[in-house]
Amino acid sequence: MKSERVLPDLWEVIDDRFRNPSPLSYTSSLFQDSKGIDKPLEKVGEEAVEFILAAKGESRERIIAEAADLQFHLFVAMRAAGITFDELLTELSARKK
Repeated sequence: MKSERVLPDLWEVIDDRFRNPSPLSYTSSLFQDSKGIDKPLEKVGEEAVEFILAAKGESRERIIAEAADLQFHLFVAMRAAGITFDELLTELSARKK
């Protein structure tokens, strides 16, 4: 997988799990939890804390792993909130100076 496609491809998988839930999919389980959007939001909070703790003193590999976990769960929470990948890119592009 080319690096410039990693985030769009990840988004596509997350979006597919939202639209076509699978009982064996961890991602689908986050969308279908009885807590609703609170479940993915809790995961974002949990992963943010883990990233912060890693960045404060763990190995480079651990920091990268926690950053990837945080990005994944942030995308899940965004999709649960009805935000699209294109909306995110538009906002980021608007901030480019």
